Amino acid sequence: MEQLLRAELRTAALRAFGGSGRGGISEGRAYDTDAGPVFVKVNRKAQARKMFEGEMASLEALRGTGLVRAPRPMKVIDLPGGGAAFVMEYLKMKSLSSQASKLGDQMADLHLYNQKLREKLREEENTVGRRAAEAEPQCVTKFGFHTVTCCGFIPQVNEWQDDWPTFFTRYRLQAQLDLIEKDYADREVRELWSRLQVKIPDLFRGVEIVPALLHGDLWAGNVAEDDEGPVIYDPASFYGHSEFELAIAVTFGGFPRSFFAAYHRKLPKAPGFDRRLLLYQLFNYLNHWNHFGPEYRRASLGTLRELLR
Repeated sequence: MEQLLRAELRTAALRAFGGSGRGGISEGRAYDTDAGPVFVKVNRKAQARKMFEGEMASLEALRGTGLVRAPRPMKVIDLPGGGAAFVMEYLKMKSLSSQASKLGDQMADLHLYNQKLREKLREEENTVGRRAAEAEPQCVTKFGFHTVTCCGFIPQVNEWQDDWPTFFTRYRLQAQLDLIEKDYADREVRELWSRLQVKIPDLFRGVEIVPALLHGDLWAGNVAEDDEGPVIYDPASFYGHSEFELAIAVTFGGFPRSFFAAYHRKLPKAPGFDRRLLLYQLFNYLNHWNHFGPEYRRASLGTLRELLR
């Protein structure tokens, strides 16, 4: 492994420091190199390259806004015998605490970024002598992403769609339920889902949804802070509904109230927010069921029933 890293990073120095870390999906290690410290994530699964390429694209998109801090991605490397390694900038991080409010503020700015691009574009379309559009960031008008991303180790289809409820139902909920059907053939889930599907459009009536660039997996284990401020990492980005981002943060806790207070000062809750949050929590319970097993069946069924009330 170290010989491979030396060759790929073109460094004579390669010294591991700190302890090795193992998350729920991959393991990681920090190294000193000729060009400075790096962090290397390793995963031996066959789909590791696809997973890391999606993460790399996500980090590039998030960093490209200039609104949030995230590690600079460097390189995805194929490993002998299968799997891949992902090399990125090393940041000396600690648990999010004093910077939670600032992160909430930044995430709201991130979610408003594409909407402000759209508003600016509309203003410029009505202005004589406006600058060439090619020189500026382009507004995204559809829901999706330019590549596959993985929430955990499950690949997510991000084909562009005009309609958010269609995108979310087809590529998030139905995709998770198809995996549950394949592995468990759960009759109760199947029956509840058949009843819920027809009700989903009602949850979005009267709500304008502008595509927002999302982190995509914003739980407490994917946020931190350092001496410069908050940091986000391990993204599974796509353009979606901003409310989707908050569901996993609420579901699995770990975020101080100051985060949500700062966020909602810039992005107030729209009518029907709590019901839609429940729908987005359903995705996270299903995703955890597919990753970690039937211990999440009860929460999934309970959320399905609650949405049908």
